[in-house]
Amino acid sequence: MRILITNDDGIAAPGLAVLHDIAHAVAGPGGDVWTVAPAFEQSGVGHCISYTKPVLAQKRDARTFAVEGSPADTVLAAGHFMDVPPDLVLSGINSGNNSAENTVYSGTIGAAMEASLAGIPAIALSQFYGPRNTGLDDRFEASRQWGERAVRACLAAGFARAEGYALFYNVNFPPVPSAEVQGLKATPQGYRGDHAFQATPMDAPNRRTYLCLHGKDQQRPTAPGTDAMENLNGWVSITPMRCDLTARDQMAGLDAVIKAL
Repeated sequence: MRILITNDDGIAAPGLAVLHDIAHAVAGPGGDVWTVAPAFEQSGVGHCISYTKPVLAQKRDARTFAVEGSPADTVLAAGHFMDVPPDLVLSGINSGNNSAENTVYSGTIGAAMEASLAGIPAIALSQFYGPRNTGLDDRFEASRQWGERAVRACLAAGFARAEGYALFYNVNFPPVPSAEVQGLKATPQGYRGDHAFQATPMDAPNRRTYLCLHGKDQQRPTAPGTDAMENLNGWVSITPMRCDLTARDQMAGLDAVIKAL
């Protein structure tokens, strides 16, 4: 198997090194792993692509490239560098969770989305942090131990299309030591409540005001059975996703309103 790995934390991020090991385990002795990742951190850029400007790409070795662009850019760039398209794209392992509404902002998810739009199976992987794992010598302990199993579960479940859109998976490892992980669980995306992020002013010494953007408490649970709640309960969440944003439950009502005008 030929696997492409990328992330949004940058090519030097420790989570990418963990993912590299997982990718090699999944690819097997006859497979190979390519790395095309952002040269610098790109957290929070979502599915952004550098549509209005060129991006610089630098070769690190035969299968490793750093791209001065977004995670989605790296997937597009890999199509240029790789003589044969990958069989699988793995994005992560993100430093911090991409559960609940974080999914919408995530560059880790953005890379998986871009791969799925290219018809390439893709999985985004993120490590949740909390009081029970931030003090560990290895904060990626849970993802290191459970990553291969999570990827193989997604591969076994498949990447079915619906209305043309390919499936991709969002995996989040819980904020606990690996010994406390309960297992794998299929979950829908949760919601922590409105106003996921907010801006707080900061007065600088030059008397100018800057705004710092930050999210809400990441330990806040979501509804029972959804991703963040199950992560906080010690489960590795696996959420199947597609790029189709249509609110299908609203179609009939909208159609009725339009016809009544």
